[in-house]
Amino acid sequence: MVRLVFRPYTQIRRSICTSESLRASTRVGHQWYWSYEYSDYVNESGDSIEFDSYMIPESDLELGQLRLLDVDNKMIIPVDCHIRLIVTGADVIHSFAVPSLGLKIDATPGRLNQASILAERTGTFYGQCSEICGVWHGFMPIAVEAVSVQDYLAWVDSV
Repeated sequence: MVRLVFRPYTQIRRSICTSESLRASTRVGHQWYWSYEYSDYVNESGDSIEFDSYMIPESDLELGQLRLLDVDNKMIIPVDCHIRLIVTGADVIHSFAVPSLGLKIDATPGRLNQASILAERTGTFYGQCSEICGVWHGFMPIAVEAVSVQDYLAWVDSV
């Protein structure tokens, strides 16, 4: 009985987290927010998962949220899986930087840059745009939440 329950999970994990099936995700920098697209997954209408991520204004922060760092929609990734990021800019040069994941990649209009990240533990990792891109440059936070594969699949199903 344990084997039957465990086996499908390991098969699902292998199909999600192997180097042959590297998960691709696109990030687009805008003045002054980020857009995310998970092109490997589609919703019921056949569209890829897409959303924008804005900083939560100080007046809307709840207890425990971080000023200038928390966002309304976090980037969700599974732990122990290589994630290929494709990054570009929509208007001016931005830089998608999450130091605790060892990531800094320029988001340049008209150019697709790519990088790979691997979160080895669950948790939330914070970053910011690190290229001066205009007057609200300091208000482009990035929040990456690394979750278990089961939680990641549940999130994909809920979007």
